[in-house]
This record gives sequence, structure tokens and C-alpha cells, in this order.
Amino acid sequence: MTRVTLTRRQLLQAGGTLVVSFPFLAQAQSREAQAGPPPADQIDSWIAIHADNTATVFIGFAELGQGCSTALLQVAAEELDLGMDQVRSVGLDTHVTPNQGGTYSSQAMRRGGPQVQRAAAEARQALLALAAERLQLPVSRLRVENGVVSGSGDDNAFVTYGELIGDRRFELAFSGTAPVKSPASYKLVGRPLPRHDIPPKVKGSYGFMHHQRLPGMLHGRIVRPRGQGAYKDGVQIRSVDASSIAGMPGVRVLRQGNFLGVVAPREWDAVQAAARLRVEWQQPASLPGNDALFARMEQSPPDDRIAREQGDLAALAGARVVSEFTGQGPYQAHAPFAPNCALADVRADSALVLCSTQDVYGTRGKLAALLGLPVPAVRVQYFEGAGTFGHSCWDDAAQAAALLSQLASAPVRVQFMRWDELGWDTYGPAHLGKVRVSADADGKLLTYEYEGWQHHWALVETTEQSAKGTPAAEWPAMAAQQINPLVLGGQYRIPHLKLLNHHVPGVDYLKGAWLRSPLDLSLAFVSEQAIDDLAFQLGLDPWQFRQRNILDERWAGVLDAAARAAGWQPRPAQSVAGAGPLRRGRGIGLGTHLASWGGAVAEVEVDMGTGRVRVLHLVGAIDAGRVVNPSNVEHQIIGQLVQTASRLLHEEVLFDTQQVTSTDWASYPILRFADAPRVTPVIVQRLEEPSLGAGEEVMAAAAAAIANAFFDATGKRMSAYPFTPARVLATLGRV
Repeated sequence: MTRVTLTRRQLLQAGGTLVVSFPFLAQAQSREAQAGPPPADQIDSWIAIHADNTATVFIGFAELGQGCSTALLQVAAEELDLGMDQVRSVGLDTHVTPNQGGTYSSQAMRRGGPQVQRAAAEARQALLALAAERLQLPVSRLRVENGVVSGSGDDNAFVTYGELIGDRRFELAFSGTAPVKSPASYKLVGRPLPRHDIPPKVKGSYGFMHHQRLPGMLHGRIVRPRGQGAYKDGVQIRSVDASSIAGMPGVRVLRQGNFLGVVAPREWDAVQAAARLRVEWQQPASLPGNDALFARMEQSPPDDRIAREQGDLAALAGARVVSEFTGQGPYQAHAPFAPNCALADVRADSALVLCSTQDVYGTRGKLAALLGLPVPAVRVQYFEGAGTFGHSCWDDAAQAAALLSQLASAPVRVQFMRWDELGWDTYGPAHLGKVRVSADADGKLLTYEYEGWQHHWALVETTEQSAKGTPAAEWPAMAAQQINPLVLGGQYRIPHLKLLNHHVPGVDYLKGAWLRSPLDLSLAFVSEQAIDDLAFQLGLDPWQFRQRNILDERWAGVLDAAARAAGWQPRPAQSVAGAGPLRRGRGIGLGTHLASWGGAVAEVEVDMGTGRVRVLHLVGAIDAGRVVNPSNVEHQIIGQLVQTASRLLHEEVLFDTQQVTSTDWASYPILRFADAPRVTPVIVQRLEEPSLGAGEEVMAAAAAAIANAFFDATGKRMSAYPFTPARVLATLGRV
């Protein structure tokens, strides 16, 4: 048995400030010797304990600004009985970190939380077994605080995690059977702890993707038309006049197929060369343009799938009130403040690519195929870029940097220009929805029928499509992915229901991909306006009508939490007559993305003379089960509400029959800081429940609330968003 003169309390007091810097890890160095992912069934792939009594937690999810890099450490520290100053993680790297799947669909805490929790619990169990042997005490008599294991009632018998296994491997299989802590014993989980990435971001010392450099690198720019055409047409070059930039020193024109770029030792030279290079493009007029978009979508060849069906819609004959509504949602861009950037060093037998991505292992596979290299020969390291809220151009930028590096035989850094980013984005797809919903004389929902037209997401990035001639392709049409039962009637008790997906061939339209809360804004915009209209026809308050039909306590929880936080006073919509040029209204809505519950209330102001709409106040409530870090989720709700206001009022990708024309902030406006609404985030905390998504789950509800508030203010319903002044005035009949 180890005996020392220090008490456990003295050791804790002395050791609480041990971690002031983070040493480079021998474990990480050994991992770098071979391509990952490290085996998921080994504890060493997840946890490393160091001699200074700290731990590294190897996490496979990307920090995209949502705070998961702090919250996942809270989960690990909780199970390990360590302080937050004793745990760190390392950057995502296909040679180092585990493959936990992509960081999308709000999965970091929903899927990653349990994985990290079980790994930490297993490591703690192994450490306690070692401590029991060292201290000659049964595990049942041991307790742990800040990584110090001691015998209960004996302050002088203790050993630290670092002494037990510091900088050595566990060499144990990860069974996943170790018991995890009860929520009643949590000390860290459920607390709004500060994010560890915020101080360096505030100080300007955080290493974003755009700051990364490699020795001897060149600067590159892609050369494309300023705005994509139909996805199937891709980029088509008729001719390139390299002599147009022949006088620029050090500039090289690089081409493979229809992929075209320039590189130069100085970045400004690359920017100028890309702008001056004379290229003749072939641009077929294959698009419908904004004005004919939804008509063409509705006229597409039938490719129908039923997402959900129950009961018999013939029950509509017994309805007291019926509401039919058709709504349209536009293409919208990811529009990061800083265009995407990547840096690659491709050699004959290997490649190193530094980039932003939601999935380092998925990106690695695509890069390997593009470069003609074995997958293990490609190493991808993640660096955070500007927020993009979904699948923007980051994989396209990574592929462009890798291909230019391969062609130039040198490291190449590529940064997209604003027109590259906005003009060649993988947009959130447009949606056309038609709904018919009814209620009986008691105000109970009776039937619900929804038809939606939209296409799926692009499979092939523009760089690969251009360089290799890979045909445009989209994800297979899947009913459940395209019509979301959680948004469409899934909040309510409805005995007779049918959801029908009319799949539109995506290759004939703009490239599409998931944008934060994919399609849910459009779905809720249509569906919840029809629900609201039933309440109006029945002369009922919109909140109370929803309470009458709510499905379960989880939906009721967010509905009531949002209404109460907003100070909602029951009254039927349009029961307070407005006067003068400025009309105010309030609205309520429900919706989500995948598995959480979201409710929202909006207050808006409409200028009846100019058609200008302002969102004055938004309340958003989320039930995401166990919220590990409430501060993180509050910030997520705030971001969702502001972004929803922007998308409902301003954002729309414009295009003619040849190409996208929204290529800058003037042609693709977003909400300005001066017009941002007051926001109130509300968390319905349920520590006993599993953690669920919280990064996009209130946006659908907020979109619905804004639309319903517009009706309360004006007595008219918007059938399309964004609520541009011209569209508003047309709806009001003032043009």
C-alpha cells in the first residue's frame, strides 16, 4: 500500500492548478504513424490518461461553433470524476480521432454523448480496478474526486489516475457494459459551463482554417462562371486563353477536363489572374428561372412515395371546418461570412488535406477517389471555418485544393471568392407544399393531407464533376427524409392522415444539400398556417386550439413554455383590430427537425404602406432531453431564431434560365444587425432523458410563428417567403 504524508485535501488543493498547458501527447504521436480510424472497440481509442493526472478525450465530432467540443468533455469529465481543467481533446484527424460519423443532423450530443459517456465509464471502471489493487481496498470502498482515488474514511490512502496509468495504454477492449452515473449524481452535466474555445476566439488567437499555412505553398483560385446552371450541366469550357495573363509573374493556369484554376506564389496575383483569365463558357438555358420554378416542379413526371398513412381521409365528410393552403419555400444559400478555404499537399503516394468538413472520414474517401490514391494514403485534418449551417462548399473547396496541388506538384491553398461561394453553393432545396386539414365541431383535428414537391441532395461536388466528368447524381429519393412526419401533423392527435412525397429530379435544378433544419422551415410554413387557419375559423385562440389537439407531454411542454415566456394572453387571431400604417401581430407554431421538440412565438410589425416586415421578438423553446450545457443550447436557440428571421424575411437564391444571379450580399441579402429581433431562449430540461439534437430544432416552429403573426397583424396569409416588400404588398392587394 502507498502511504504519504499529504492529505487528500492538500493534494487536491495543490493539484487543482497543475494544468496550465497541454503537452503534446505520446499517444497521439503513436496514432499518427498509421491511418485511422483507430479501433472503436478499444478504450485507448477514446481515452488517454497522462502522468500529470489529466486526460485526453478523443472525439470524432467537429466543433462547428455549436459548443460540442466543450459539452462532450463535460460528459467525459463527469464519468471520469475529473475537473473540466483536467480534460482536453485534440483536433479531428483521420490518423488520430475515432470515426463517430458526420457532425450533422444535431448528432454530436445525441449520438456522440452516449459514445463518449460509455467510453469514459469503462475507463473509470478500469482505473478503479487498478486503484483497488494498489490501495488493497475493495472497489466498493473507493471514491474519486478530480482524478484522485481514495478509500472512504481514510484521507491518507490515495492514488491518482496519473500514477496508476499515466501515459500508458489501457490495452483493454471496450465492452460498453460499464455502469454510467445516475443523473441525480451529476456535478458537471446540466451546468452552463464556459466554452473552452471562446477565449481564444475573442482574443484572435484561435486557429481557423483560413489561418493555416504549409511551407512552400502556392495560392490558388478556381475559375468558373459566376453562378451555376442546372446541376446536370456542370461547368462546360469552350476555350481558355492563357495568354490573357501571360504577363503575370509566377502565375500558372491549371486544368483537368472542365476544372480550371490558377496558382501563384502571392495570393493577390492568384485573385487577379482568376479575374483576368479569358474563358469562353458554354451555358445551356436549362433552368426554369425563379418565376417558373414551382410550376415546373409540380409538372415533373410522377415519382411518388407515401411517407406516412393512417386512417381514412374520407372522414373529411364529417368535418366542421376545412383549411386548404399552398405554400412555397425558395432555394436558400449557406452563405458563410468567410468563403470556404482548404489547403492541400498532394504527393505521388500520399496527400495531406487541411479543411473544414462535417465528416473527416467521408471527405477522405471522396478525396482519395478524386486523386486516384488509396484511402489510407489520404490524411484529412479538420480546422474550423466560418459557420455554414449545413453542407456548403467545404468539400468542394477541399477537392479543389487537392486537385490544384496534384496538378501543381506543390502545396496549394484555395480560398473561394464570394461569387464562388454563393454562386456554386449546394443550396437548401426549394419546396412546394399543399395541405388540406380539417377539424370537427368540438375543435378536434380530424383529417390531415400533405403533398410536397422537392428534390434530394447532390452526391457529386462540382470539382469532381468538372475534373473527371462524373455525371450529376443525387441521393436516392426517400420518403421519410423528404416529408418530415415530426413537422407535418406529428405534433397533434390526428386520426386520419396521409403524407405524400412527389420527388422531383434534382439534376434538372440547382445543386441541393442540407441547410440547417433541412426543408423544415418550408414544411412548417405551410402546415402550421393551415392549423392556425382552423383555429381562426372556429373562433379559438391559436395556443388553446393546439393544446386541445396536442399529441403528448413533450409537445405540450414546449408549446406552453414558449407561450408563457412570451406572456401570451388567449384571444382569437385578428380579434384586435389594427389601425394606421404599422400593424402588429403575434403568432405561435410548433416544429422540429429530427427527434427533439420545438415551439415558438413571434411578434411582428408590418408596414402596410411599404410592405416592410420586422420581427420584433421571438421566443423559442426546445426539449432536447438531457441538456448537458444549457448555455450552449441557449446560444443555439438564439442563433436559430435570428437565422430564421433572416430566412423568412430576406433570403432567396435568384436565377434565370442560364445561371444563378445571387452572387453577393446585394443580390443575396441577409438580416442586418440593426434589424435583428429580441430573442428569448427557453430550455425544457429533462436530465433523466437521453440527449437529443438542439442545433436546428426550433427553426421550423419559429418560421411558422412568424407566418402566423403576419396573419394576426394583417388578416392575410403569405403563401411564399421571404417576405419581401413587393411580395407583401401583392399579398395585401396594394399593387
